[in-house]
Amino acid sequence: MTHAIGITDISAATTSLFFPLTSLAEAQGTSAGKYLRGIGQHEMSVPCEDEDIVTLAASAAAPIVERHGVDEIRTLVLATETGIDQSKAAGIYVHELLGLAQHTRVVELKEACYSATAALQFALGIVSRHPGEKVLVIASDIARYELDSSGEATQGAGALAMLVSADPAIMTVEPASGLFTENVHDFWRPNDRTTALVDGRFSVTVYLRAVTAAYDDYVSRGGAEFSSLSRVCFHQPFTKMATKAMQTLAKHAGAESVADAVSTLEETMIFNRRLGNTYTASVYMGLLSLLENAELEAGERVGIFSYGSGAVAEFFSGRLVEGYRSQLRPGALSAQLEARREIGYEEYRERHLLADRTGDFEARVEAQGPFRFAGVRDAIRVYEKA
Repeated sequence: MTHAIGITDISAATTSLFFPLTSLAEAQGTSAGKYLRGIGQHEMSVPCEDEDIVTLAASAAAPIVERHGVDEIRTLVLATETGIDQSKAAGIYVHELLGLAQHTRVVELKEACYSATAALQFALGIVSRHPGEKVLVIASDIARYELDSSGEATQGAGALAMLVSADPAIMTVEPASGLFTENVHDFWRPNDRTTALVDGRFSVTVYLRAVTAAYDDYVSRGGAEFSSLSRVCFHQPFTKMATKAMQTLAKHAGAESVADAVSTLEETMIFNRRLGNTYTASVYMGLLSLLENAELEAGERVGIFSYGSGAVAEFFSGRLVEGYRSQLRPGALSAQLEARREIGYEEYRERHLLADRTGDFEARVEAQGPFRFAGVRDAIRVYEKA
């Protein structure tokens, strides 16, 4: 018997602090419109001392584990480009915090902002072989750029978890998938750096080239025509990028009205405007935002475009399942966003520099979430429940 496979649960988490881009603009002596309208960003989530990609990932996944239990979860795949160790997967710490069984495979994936989609595709393959198993996919990142750099306004933090299963309760992922890979240096982070190097203009150019190339490959592999996509979620390093992407794709695909196509993006941008760039989680934050804020019907098809600098991209689609809204947790992420504490410019800069410290240290107790990073002891990272 062939089973439909896809997303059966979805949940997200962010940090306890935020920095408004109006404050960044004021400190820089520039117009707030440069950020609010120019790149479409309003705020960036900022981590406390005792928050990192592990605590964010565990916080995002905890509601899923609470709802579904651990017995059928035999794989955890964590996607990130801000890993905490060159060897050990951050997901192993998450595995312990969530109380998953020992008979669970855990692995970490990396390819800039794309790897959560690779994790999803791997999960679909595992479930197709073992329909009774579920796979926990988590994307967790803290986007950091150098202070006073061109990328500073596009920082952020957050994690998103998805449970992949047979007979999914939210969205069936369709088999067609379009791919694109090109060796370019639009964004990268060498091992000796804690912040990325980026060529912003070039990155936009490659991103837009990847949109049309991946979409064309998707159609050639049996994917749906653009006109049958009710909505499209794009990777959003900043929300204005989704607008540029839709303009490019709609024109390329021969849409009747590019403006009408762009107007369908609004519900995908609500969370990302306030989170900032969440790297691997970004496109799926857009999906969660769409699911919670748009009035969609069962059977409607949603396109997803995932992009990771360097560069790898993928275009695929899914169809919404009857009753999908009953599986959501409406307002859960919005409540976290509202609960964050606003910080000023000086505190923002101090915390940015603090993230570069090395050696052993104890982290202050600050986080509002259910898990915390306690610090480093004898070169070992220590985590605990809050």
